[in-house]
This record gives sequence, structure tokens and C-alpha cells, in this order.
Amino acid sequence: MSPFKKRVIQIVRAVPQGKVVSYGQVASYCGLPRAARQVGWILNSTEGSPIDLPWWRVVNNHGYLSIRGTTLQDKQLQKKLLEAEGVLFSEEFTLPMEQYRYRPTKKELKTFQLEDKYMQFLLEKYGV
Repeated sequence: MSPFKKRVIQIVRAVPQGKVVSYGQVASYCGLPRAARQVGWILNSTEGSPIDLPWWRVVNNHGYLSIRGTTLQDKQLQKKLLEAEGVLFSEEFTLPMEQYRYRPTKKELKTFQLEDKYMQFLLEKYGV
């Protein structure tokens, strides 16, 4: 498993119930802010694998469930899993992103092993 994939898994596992992150946010927390698409590919590649990963907590940055749907995972399932955690949606599969966005604390960000300067940038961008 690549170091990037390990980090994606670590970060997605850190998202608490009832919170969501964007693909770009996960990529940023990995230290590769332009790798949002790769985050999506990694999440898709874990389908049907023994990796325990709350993939449903990752949405696009506008709060839209953009999952294309596969044999096991689709928008309806993602919506159902998030609603079970208390996340509210509109009829268009959107949620108020800023209300539910996961904002890790500085202490939590340190577990992602990022440089201090970059960590400060993330704290300012996403707030805590």
C-alpha cells in the first residue's frame, strides 16, 4: 500500500460520526492539496475490501454527494448512512457543508504529521 493511500485511510478514519470532509480537504490533510481526484480513486478502490473505512463521510466541497455509484456504494446508501449519523440533506443530495465539515484541532492535525507552517495554513483555511 502506498504512503498516500495509508494517509488517506488514516484521515478518513479520523472523521467523527456526524461530520464530513471534502475530497480536497482529505488531500490537503495528506499534504497534497491537488490530489482530490486520487482520494476518490482510493476510496473507490477500497470497495469490497476488508479495510474498515467510513467512506460515506467524504463528499464534494459544495456538500453534494458526488459518488457515481458502484455495485455496493451509491448516493442513496451514502445519504442513508449520513442521515443515520444525524446529517440532514436537501432533496438534491446536498448538505450544508460548513455546518457538518470536520475541522480537526491542532492536536489532531499533528497526528497527520504535517509541517508546522502547512498545518497553520490548514487551520486558517478550514478553521477550528
